[in-house]
Amino acid sequence: MAGGEKTHSVLMGYLLWIFGFMGSHRFYYGRQITGVIWFFTLGLFFIGWIIDLLLIPGMSRSADSRFKSGPVDYDLAWILLTFLGWAGVHRMYMGKWITGVIYLCTGGLFLLGVLWDYLTLNEQLSDVNRGY
Repeated sequence: MAGGEKTHSVLMGYLLWIFGFMGSHRFYYGRQITGVIWFFTLGLFFIGWIIDLLLIPGMSRSADSRFKSGPVDYDLAWILLTFLGWAGVHRMYMGKWITGVIYLCTGGLFLLGVLWDYLTLNEQLSDVNRGY
């Protein structure tokens, strides 16, 4: 693993899989392209979504080796993004207070910033954890 610790949990993957027909578990594991495909095709018409039940443990191992662990927790950041992304709480948690307040005042930059963060959150967290 990149930082010697797990960055992405299998349990969180399965919890996000519940909403996986929209690609949330794929975004969580850093698979943005297939996350977007799942989002627009409802998990490849629910077939890919069902198959992902078997693929989640492998996606977790792959994410652990790709992203840097550290004091900023991936699971918590993803929960904050998923439920409070429009308010920028996940950005404040990462120490990005200015953009967090901007998100709070603009509804996550009219949700376009939230979409951007779905695509880039793992890399942002790795960068923040490298700074520690």
